[in-house]
Amino acid sequence: MNASPPSTVFVGVSGASGAPYALRLVQALAAAGCELQLCVSDAGVLVLEHELELSAQGRDAVTAAFLERAGVAAEVYAADDLAAPPASGSSFPDAVVICPCSVSTVAHIALGTTRTLIHRVGDVALKERRPLVVVPRETPLTQIHLRRLLELAEAGAIVLPAMPGFYSRPQSLQDAVDHVVGKVIAALGFAQTLFPPWDGGRR
Repeated sequence: MNASPPSTVFVGVSGASGAPYALRLVQALAAAGCELQLCVSDAGVLVLEHELELSAQGRDAVTAAFLERAGVAAEVYAADDLAAPPASGSSFPDAVVICPCSVSTVAHIALGTTRTLIHRVGDVALKERRPLVVVPRETPLTQIHLRRLLELAEAGAIVLPAMPGFYSRPQSLQDAVDHVVGKVIAALGFAQTLFPPWDGGRR
């Protein structure tokens, strides 16, 4: 892991359910001063459109609407652009987060079978020893899923499932989303303020 929080972060959005996590994540990273690189998979485009109820269709329109909803700017790369700068270790971002991360994406990165830019960036993060955080959102998990997640963890990735905690007593769905995103922010080395830390129940 980097000794200091990253200044450039690649955010991959795959086709797993969890668009609100991706939305809050890019907002939090931008607020932390990060330069953002964004890649949305083909299935991720459909998920963003459906779960965020975006009145847009098609990759470019949905991605633009997503960034407008988030109120952030990002360098956007197409899912099939394997010649994009983040695909090379010589021009790689400081950290990578794939959120939400489908189990298909987990498997491709774990097995080294690059089909998309998100797969390739995950693979490069591991070989370059850069922080890689994957946020799987799937249930129940099969033995196959668990094996691939273990392989990623053994290779150096941080496996951070979208499992909101309830000790902070969330009052809304947004509070639950913030808990997961706060965990991601903390895993990257930032001081997170999206949810209060556990205080032993004294609050």
